[in-house]
Amino acid sequence: MDFFLSQDPNITRLPPEETRILSLCADPYPDGRRLRVTIELTPFQQRPNLELALAGPDGEPSGSASIVEPVGWTLELTMHIRNPRPGRYTLHGSLVFPASEGGDERQVAFELPPG
Repeated sequence: MDFFLSQDPNITRLPPEETRILSLCADPYPDGRRLRVTIELTPFQQRPNLELALAGPDGEPSGSASIVEPVGWTLELTMHIRNPRPGRYTLHGSLVFPASEGGDERQVAFELPPG
């Protein structure tokens, strides 16, 4: 895992206006009640915040998470799915810098099979 405190001179850390979400992945666990979320960011100069919002098949909120100033550029976490039911879910990720406007967003969809 790359850490914010890394002193590697070969890593170019980007300012807030250039920091992006490189990938957002959502993989349901076999129990159908949890979701493995993997997020990869560009290396950053200033630590961002991340907001995750999960919407269920009917578009209603099914979970959320806030990650405040992560130290790593690759993050893995487990989200619990509120009232899980089969269907298509959407995970929306937003990268936010409190002191500036803008940011980056990504969205990924996945199917929760009957179970």
